[in-house]
Amino acid sequence: MATQSAPWMSTARMLRRAGFGATGAEVDAAVGSRAQDYLRAALTADPDADPGARATPLPTFTKVAAPGKQATPEVRKRYNAERNDQLGALTAWWLRRMAAVQQPIHEKLTLLWHNHFATSASKVRDATAMAAQNQKLRTLGTGDFGALAYAMLTDAAMLKWLDGASNSAKAPNENLAREFMELFALGHGNGYTETDVREGARALTGWTIDGSDEVTLNPKRHDPGPKTLLGVTGSLGAREFCDIVLGRAESAQYVAQRMWQQLGADAPPSRSAIDRTVAAYGPDRGTASMVVAILTDDEFATARDTVVHGPVEWLIGAVRALAVPMDSETDVKKLIGVLRNLGQLPFYPPSVGGWPHGQAWMSTAAAQFRLLEASSLVKNADLSHISAAAPMDRLDAVGYQLGIGAWSDRSAAVLMPLRADPARLTTIALNTPEYLTS
Repeated sequence: MATQSAPWMSTARMLRRAGFGATGAEVDAAVGSRAQDYLRAALTADPDADPGARATPLPTFTKVAAPGKQATPEVRKRYNAERNDQLGALTAWWLRRMAAVQQPIHEKLTLLWHNHFATSASKVRDATAMAAQNQKLRTLGTGDFGALAYAMLTDAAMLKWLDGASNSAKAPNENLAREFMELFALGHGNGYTETDVREGARALTGWTIDGSDEVTLNPKRHDPGPKTLLGVTGSLGAREFCDIVLGRAESAQYVAQRMWQQLGADAPPSRSAIDRTVAAYGPDRGTASMVVAILTDDEFATARDTVVHGPVEWLIGAVRALAVPMDSETDVKKLIGVLRNLGQLPFYPPSVGGWPHGQAWMSTAAAQFRLLEASSLVKNADLSHISAAAPMDRLDAVGYQLGIGAWSDRSAAVLMPLRADPARLTTIALNTPEYLTS
């Protein structure tokens, strides 16, 4: 077995974290580039100009009129079925886009921000609103975190998800203010009090959503009185709420740590690594600079700690590496079923806290299901490069196809007896620690 060079291995690791897996050919194309330059070029590119993105346009959704109080069960059933169909089409679109794009970093970051500002269609039940939020995460997710955070505070799907549209001066609802501070910007109990939550809820009163998912501030529902939030007093609204919360030193620390644990390693980073990440994030709250800092940090390059890939990364990585077709509705519905069974279906995080991470994805039941689904996936995969290799070279060939530069002795011992069967070899390779973690 051949082992790739240290620069190749380092580049492969960076590409896996910045996307959904990486083939050997993709690593070869990037290995001579300076990592910072490669990442900055990728992050500043227009995500919608990517040929794969243009080939997978977002479906157009017609607003489904809610049935009246006197509607029959049949009418309600049709209404729910139409909404389910639209949400299914939305999920299928995003999976196709993830698989099709040539530069996946924007889709990877959209997924990470979707997990950070977790919003579920299980309650929102509106494909138009969920699609609009998804696009905001994509277009704003490489710029000023403040702009992204404010967009989420005033986003139709988020307001529906966290009851923001029912938050009025007469009946303040604390959900959005609490979750914004606890999960999106500061961390649980990190520098704020219950009084701050109540005052924050007052600042966020008055936002309403019309039938076209347009969000507007209704002055009659907004509380204009003075409020004191995190030591700042004034006639505060949503903009001031966002700026005050993000202005706390705890916010930069929290956002940097959350992003490090999604991109860098499941284990918490060192104090010095967080300090470097916060410095890159800077006063302008640059998310792209933060991503570059994490993926080029010495601690990232040398760490033994890994990220356990969630089901979406695992599955889309395999689809991309093995050219598994996603052309038909049946193809995509099958993948949706796989992700639903593995517990990570896009647009359906289990709670406002997002999906679990790390070893939570490594249960025995999940391992058995992944093995079964990998076997099914490989039946439609392009294994020609692996099959064309001489049997003695097939471990290297499957490693190259999946962007793995070296096998551990343990994995090699399991894979070696399977060299005569490329399909079985690939199935097991997709379930090795080298592919499941990075």
